[in-house]
Amino acid sequence: MTERRAILGGSTFEEQIGYARAVVDGDWVHVSGTTGFDYTTMTISDDVVEQAEQCLRTIEAALTEAKCTFADVVRVRYLLPDRADFEPCWPVLRRCFGAVRPAATMLQCGLADPRMKIEIEVDARRHAD
Repeated sequence: MTERRAILGGSTFEEQIGYARAVVDGDWVHVSGTTGFDYTTMTISDDVVEQAEQCLRTIEAALTEAKCTFADVVRVRYLLPDRADFEPCWPVLRRCFGAVRPAATMLQCGLADPRMKIEIEVDARRHAD
C-alpha cells in the first residue's frame, strides 16, 4: 500500500477549513495553496514580494518535512488577485525555481482574504535515496 500522510503547518486555516499544508502520497507531494501569512503569528505583510518570500518559506518547510526540496518540484501554480503584482515577484520565484524549471501557471483570481496578494501551490515528486 502506498504511503499517504498529511503534513500540518500550524495554520488556524487548516483546522477551520479542514485541510493539510501538504499531502504525501507515495512519491508525490502536493502542497496546498500557500499564502503570505506567517502561520505561526497569523500576520501578513502588505508587500507582495514579502508575501511571496513567506509563501516560499512555508512551502520549503512542508517540502523538507516530506523529505524533498524545491529541486523536486514539477508543477507550480501562482494565484494573484492583481496580475500586475506578479512581475515584481519574479526574482524571488526565480531564486527557488530558476534551475528547476517546473511547469507553471499564473492565474488572476480572487483570494480568500483581501490582505492576500499571492498564493502559491506546488506538486513535487520525491526520488528514492
